[in-house]
Amino acid sequence: MKRKALRAAFPHTLPVLTGYAFLGLAYGILMQSAGFPFWYPALISLVVYAGSMQYAAVPLLGAAFDPAGAFFLTLMVNARHLFYGVSMLEPYRAAGKKTPYLVFAMSDETFSVNVSACPPEGVDRGWFMFWVSLLDQFYWVAASALGGLLGRVLTVSTKGIEFVMTALFVTIFTGQWMEDREHRPALVGLGASVLCLALFGAGNFILPAMALIVLLLLVMRPALDKMGAVR
Repeated sequence: MKRKALRAAFPHTLPVLTGYAFLGLAYGILMQSAGFPFWYPALISLVVYAGSMQYAAVPLLGAAFDPAGAFFLTLMVNARHLFYGVSMLEPYRAAGKKTPYLVFAMSDETFSVNVSACPPEGVDRGWFMFWVSLLDQFYWVAASALGGLLGRVLTVSTKGIEFVMTALFVTIFTGQWMEDREHRPALVGLGASVLCLALFGAGNFILPAMALIVLLLLVMRPALDKMGAVR
Protein backbone atom coordinates (compact mmCIF):
# COMPACT_ATOMS: atom_id res chain seq x y z
CA MET A 1 0.00 0.00 0.00
CA LYS A 2 2.76 2.46 0.94
CA ARG A 3 4.85 1.80 -2.16
CA LYS A 4 1.81 2.00 -4.40
CA ALA A 5 0.92 5.37 -2.88
CA LEU A 6 4.53 6.55 -3.32
CA ARG A 7 4.51 5.59 -7.00
CA ALA A 8 1.22 7.41 -7.46
CA ALA A 9 2.35 10.54 -5.58
CA PHE A 10 5.78 11.01 -7.14
CA PRO A 11 4.68 12.25 -10.61
CA HIS A 12 2.47 14.87 -8.98
CA THR A 13 5.45 16.30 -7.11
CA LEU A 14 7.71 16.77 -10.14
CA PRO A 15 6.51 20.34 -10.81
CA VAL A 16 7.18 21.12 -7.15
CA LEU A 17 10.66 19.62 -7.49
CA THR A 18 11.35 21.93 -10.41
CA GLY A 19 10.30 24.98 -8.42
CA TYR A 20 11.89 23.98 -5.14
CA ALA A 21 15.20 23.19 -6.84
CA PHE A 22 15.59 26.87 -7.70
CA LEU A 23 13.86 28.28 -4.62
CA GLY A 24 15.76 26.15 -2.12
CA LEU A 25 19.02 26.77 -3.92
CA ALA A 26 18.40 30.52 -3.85
CA TYR A 27 17.49 30.37 -0.16
CA GLY A 28 20.68 28.51 0.73
CA ILE A 29 22.79 31.02 -1.22
CA LEU A 30 20.94 33.93 0.40
CA MET A 31 21.62 32.54 3.88
CA GLN A 32 25.30 32.15 3.05
CA SER A 33 25.49 35.71 1.73
CA ALA A 34 23.99 36.90 5.04
CA GLY A 35 26.88 35.29 6.91
CA PHE A 36 25.27 32.12 8.26
CA PRO A 37 27.05 28.72 8.33
CA PHE A 38 26.47 26.47 5.33
CA TRP A 39 24.39 24.01 7.39
CA TYR A 40 21.88 26.63 8.63
CA PRO A 41 19.64 26.57 5.51
CA ALA A 42 19.17 22.78 5.63
CA LEU A 43 18.51 22.78 9.38
CA ILE A 44 15.92 25.55 9.18
CA SER A 45 14.27 23.92 6.17
CA LEU A 46 14.04 20.69 8.14
CA VAL A 47 12.54 22.05 11.37
CA VAL A 48 10.77 25.22 10.19
CA TYR A 49 9.85 24.53 6.54
CA ALA A 50 8.01 27.76 5.93
CA GLY A 51 9.08 28.75 2.42
CA SER A 52 8.42 32.46 2.06
CA MET A 53 8.79 32.99 5.82
CA GLN A 54 12.26 31.50 5.66
CA TYR A 55 13.19 34.18 3.15
CA ALA A 56 11.63 36.87 5.34
CA ALA A 57 13.46 35.49 8.39
CA VAL A 58 16.94 36.00 6.93
CA PRO A 59 17.17 39.67 8.01
CA LEU A 60 15.34 38.86 11.26
CA LEU A 61 17.98 36.33 12.27
CA GLY A 62 20.68 38.96 11.89
CA ALA A 63 18.76 41.81 13.54
CA ALA A 64 18.20 42.76 17.18
CA PHE A 65 16.02 40.37 19.19
CA ASP A 66 12.38 41.37 18.61
CA PRO A 67 9.99 38.49 19.39
CA ALA A 68 6.83 40.58 18.98
CA GLY A 69 7.89 41.85 15.57
CA ALA A 70 8.88 38.34 14.47
CA PHE A 71 5.54 36.96 15.66
CA PHE A 72 3.40 39.47 13.76
CA LEU A 73 5.53 39.20 10.63
CA THR A 74 5.17 35.41 10.72
CA LEU A 75 1.42 35.75 11.25
CA MET A 76 1.03 38.04 8.25
CA VAL A 77 3.25 36.00 5.96
CA ASN A 78 1.71 32.63 6.85
CA ALA A 79 -1.89 33.68 7.57
CA ARG A 80 -2.99 32.03 4.33
CA HIS A 81 -2.25 28.63 5.88
CA LEU A 82 -5.14 29.15 8.29
CA PHE A 83 -7.49 29.14 5.33
CA TYR A 84 -5.71 26.26 3.64
CA GLY A 85 -6.12 24.26 6.83
CA VAL A 86 -9.87 24.74 6.96
CA SER A 87 -10.32 23.09 3.57
CA MET A 88 -8.08 20.16 4.56
CA LEU A 89 -9.57 19.40 7.97
CA GLU A 90 -11.50 16.32 6.91
CA PRO A 91 -8.90 14.75 4.58
CA TYR A 92 -6.11 15.25 7.11
CA ARG A 93 -8.19 14.03 10.04
CA ALA A 94 -8.94 10.85 8.12
CA ALA A 95 -5.21 10.20 7.67
CA GLY A 96 -4.88 8.96 11.27
CA LYS A 97 -1.36 8.92 12.70
CA LYS A 98 -0.02 10.74 9.67
CA THR A 99 -2.07 13.85 10.49
CA PRO A 100 0.53 15.70 12.64
CA TYR A 101 3.14 15.51 9.91
CA LEU A 102 0.65 16.45 7.20
CA VAL A 103 -0.26 19.58 9.18
CA PHE A 104 3.41 20.48 9.71
CA ALA A 105 4.40 19.90 6.09
CA MET A 106 1.56 21.78 4.39
CA SER A 107 3.17 24.31 2.10
CA ASP A 108 1.48 26.26 -0.70
CA GLU A 109 2.64 23.77 -3.30
CA THR A 110 1.83 20.68 -1.22
CA PHE A 111 -1.63 22.06 -0.50
CA SER A 112 -2.17 22.69 -4.19
CA VAL A 113 -1.32 19.07 -5.04
CA ASN A 114 -3.19 17.45 -2.15
CA VAL A 115 -6.35 19.47 -2.64
CA SER A 116 -6.57 18.93 -6.39
CA ALA A 117 -4.95 15.57 -7.20
CA CYS A 118 -7.11 12.45 -7.09
CA PRO A 119 -5.23 9.26 -6.10
CA PRO A 120 -5.73 6.33 -8.49
CA GLU A 121 -8.24 3.69 -7.57
CA GLY A 122 -6.90 1.40 -4.86
CA VAL A 123 -4.46 4.01 -3.47
CA ASP A 124 -5.06 5.19 0.09
CA ARG A 125 -5.47 8.96 0.11
CA GLY A 126 -3.80 9.36 3.49
CA TRP A 127 -0.61 7.69 2.27
CA PHE A 128 -0.83 9.56 -1.02
CA MET A 129 -0.92 12.91 0.79
CA PHE A 130 1.84 11.78 3.15
CA TRP A 131 4.21 10.97 0.30
CA VAL A 132 3.39 14.21 -1.51
CA SER A 133 4.20 16.13 1.68
CA LEU A 134 7.37 14.18 2.46
CA LEU A 135 8.74 14.34 -1.07
CA ASP A 136 8.10 18.08 -1.29
CA GLN A 137 9.90 18.74 1.99
CA PHE A 138 12.77 16.50 0.92
CA TYR A 139 13.18 18.55 -2.26
CA TRP A 140 13.22 21.77 -0.24
CA VAL A 141 15.71 20.54 2.36
CA ALA A 142 18.04 19.04 -0.26
CA ALA A 143 18.00 22.19 -2.40
CA SER A 144 18.58 24.40 0.65
CA ALA A 145 21.55 22.26 1.68
CA LEU A 146 23.01 22.44 -1.83
CA GLY A 147 22.50 26.21 -1.88
CA GLY A 148 24.27 26.55 1.45
CA LEU A 149 27.24 24.62 0.08
CA LEU A 150 27.35 26.48 -3.23
CA GLY A 151 27.07 29.80 -1.41
CA ARG A 152 30.50 29.18 0.08
CA VAL A 153 32.18 29.18 -3.32
CA LEU A 154 29.99 31.47 -5.44
CA THR A 155 30.97 35.12 -5.66
CA VAL A 156 28.05 36.41 -7.75
CA SER A 157 25.72 39.13 -6.47
CA THR A 158 22.59 37.84 -4.70
CA LYS A 159 20.63 41.08 -5.04
CA GLY A 160 16.99 40.31 -5.93
CA ILE A 161 17.34 36.56 -5.46
CA GLU A 162 14.46 36.54 -2.97
CA PHE A 163 12.09 37.35 -5.86
CA VAL A 164 12.09 33.69 -6.89
CA MET A 165 9.37 32.98 -4.28
CA THR A 166 7.06 35.55 -5.87
CA ALA A 167 7.81 34.07 -9.28
CA LEU A 168 6.77 30.61 -8.06
CA PHE A 169 3.44 31.91 -6.73
CA VAL A 170 2.75 33.57 -10.08
CA THR A 171 3.57 30.32 -11.88
CA ILE A 172 1.23 28.29 -9.65
CA PHE A 173 -1.56 30.82 -10.14
CA THR A 174 -1.07 30.79 -13.91
CA GLY A 175 -1.12 27.00 -14.03
CA GLN A 176 -4.33 26.75 -12.03
CA TRP A 177 -5.94 29.49 -14.14
CA MET A 178 -5.17 27.55 -17.32
CA GLU A 179 -6.39 24.23 -15.89
CA ASP A 180 -9.69 25.47 -14.42
CA ARG A 181 -12.50 26.78 -16.60
CA GLU A 182 -14.13 28.57 -13.64
CA HIS A 183 -12.14 31.74 -12.93
CA ARG A 184 -14.41 33.51 -10.45
CA PRO A 185 -12.52 32.33 -7.32
CA ALA A 186 -9.24 33.56 -8.79
CA LEU A 187 -10.79 36.90 -9.77
CA VAL A 188 -12.19 37.26 -6.25
CA GLY A 189 -8.71 36.72 -4.84
CA LEU A 190 -7.14 39.24 -7.20
CA GLY A 191 -9.87 41.84 -6.68
CA ALA A 192 -9.87 41.56 -2.89
CA SER A 193 -6.08 41.77 -2.77
CA VAL A 194 -5.93 44.86 -4.99
CA LEU A 195 -8.69 46.55 -2.99
CA CYS A 196 -7.02 45.85 0.37
CA LEU A 197 -3.66 46.91 -1.01
CA ALA A 198 -5.15 50.27 -1.97
CA LEU A 199 -6.91 50.68 1.39
CA PHE A 200 -4.29 49.38 3.83
CA GLY A 201 -0.97 49.69 2.03
CA ALA A 202 1.67 47.11 1.12
CA GLY A 203 2.67 46.44 4.72
CA ASN A 204 -0.79 45.70 6.13
CA PHE A 205 -3.03 44.33 3.39
CA ILE A 206 -2.47 40.56 3.71
CA LEU A 207 -4.73 39.76 6.68
CA PRO A 208 -7.63 41.98 5.55
CA ALA A 209 -7.33 40.56 2.03
CA MET A 210 -7.42 36.98 3.33
CA ALA A 211 -10.46 37.71 5.49
CA LEU A 212 -12.29 39.38 2.60
CA ILE A 213 -11.47 36.53 0.21
CA VAL A 214 -12.82 33.95 2.64
CA LEU A 215 -15.97 35.98 3.26
CA LEU A 216 -16.66 36.45 -0.45
CA LEU A 217 -16.00 32.79 -1.27
CA LEU A 218 -18.33 31.68 1.53
CA VAL A 219 -21.07 33.88 0.07
CA MET A 220 -20.38 32.56 -3.42
CA ARG A 221 -20.00 28.92 -2.37
CA PRO A 222 -23.50 27.69 -3.30
CA ALA A 223 -23.13 29.02 -6.84
CA LEU A 224 -19.58 27.70 -7.18
CA ASP A 225 -20.65 24.27 -5.94
CA LYS A 226 -23.22 24.09 -8.71
CA MET A 227 -20.56 24.96 -11.26
CA GLY A 228 -18.15 22.38 -9.81
CA ALA A 229 -15.55 25.02 -8.99
CA VAL A 230 -15.27 24.09 -5.35
CA ARG A 231 -14.00 20.57 -4.73
